Amino acid sequence: MLDAADATLAVRARDGDVHAYEVIARRHGPLMRVYAARLLGSELESDDVVQDAFLTAWRRLADLDDPSRVRNWLMRIVSNKAVDRLRVRRDHDDVDRLEVSAPRHETPERVVEARLQLDAMWAALDKLPLDQRRCWLLRETADYSYADIAEALDLPVSTVRGKIARARTFLITEMEAWR
Repeated sequence: MLDAADATLAVRARDGDVHAYEVIARRHGPLMRVYAARLLGSELESDDVVQDAFLTAWRRLADLDDPSRVRNWLMRIVSNKAVDRLRVRRDHDDVDRLEVSAPRHETPERVVEARLQLDAMWAALDKLPLDQRRCWLLRETADYSYADIAEALDLPVSTVRGKIARARTFLITEMEAWR
């Protein structure tokens, strides 16, 4: 069952096969977590959002029109759940952001420089409008095609291309100091 295509698993899950749905969840859950964490800026919240997305997807499997597109359908659900969470979220400290010690093979200076660069990148991403950030993250972190992003976010492909182009231009400008 682990080697089965998404479409086969989705059809079996729709028929009530819990094991097939578990395989889908294990296959696509890590991507959904990374995407939600980057949108929300919190590992803790991303786990809640992904879990909520999987519950919603399980209840709405009958609404899945094309079983071969189950990944995009799940990403759309997790995206919507993350945006909902952003709308109602209260600011709080995230204990998961505590610094961990640097690996022994890296000098403290290199670790600090890499962390500062990464922080600058996430700060720049946070400045992007939400739709541009969502498009950019799907393209750059999940390697989605423009068509897949358009489908996942329910946008025209031309709009996705424009949003990604504007996001890239903005990020290049923001990260100029790190060249």
